[in-house]
Amino acid sequence: MSQIQSILQDLEAQVNVELGVSNWIEIDQSLIDGFGKLTRDDQWIHSDVERAALESPFGGTIAHGFLTLSLASRFALDVIQPLPGEGMAVNYGFDKLRFLAPVPCGARVRGRFSLSGVRQKSDNSLLRTLRLVVEIKGSETPALIAEWLGMVVFDQT
Repeated sequence: MSQIQSILQDLEAQVNVELGVSNWIEIDQSLIDGFGKLTRDDQWIHSDVERAALESPFGGTIAHGFLTLSLASRFALDVIQPLPGEGMAVNYGFDKLRFLAPVPCGARVRGRFSLSGVRQKSDNSLLRTLRLVVEIKGSETPALIAEWLGMVVFDQT
């Protein structure tokens, strides 16, 4: 049995098993403003603190949905360990993504990961599907749920 087949077998045994939970990250106004500036998304529900407090149904500013999603990489670094012989892991996309609740300014979020599936993609790569739930501290409804695809490429030495 090759190393990649052995790893595939080990991962298949972990399907539908929770892999771990990341550290909490606070979503403050400076993070929201920085993301808005970077992406050129200055919609008032994110950037205008006074207007959002008066007019927004959320009672204040909220994080961009894509800001919350962009933290997935940080969350994964806290939880997902490199596989034996892994040369690199690259983002392959999403099969499903749903934004379920707004993330208010000042909230704390974290990522909860489980393995949804894995398959061999080539002689030196595996395609891993992770279920990511981004939780908001103190909220029963998560900010988002995603099926995240990641390609793991193994060293060929």
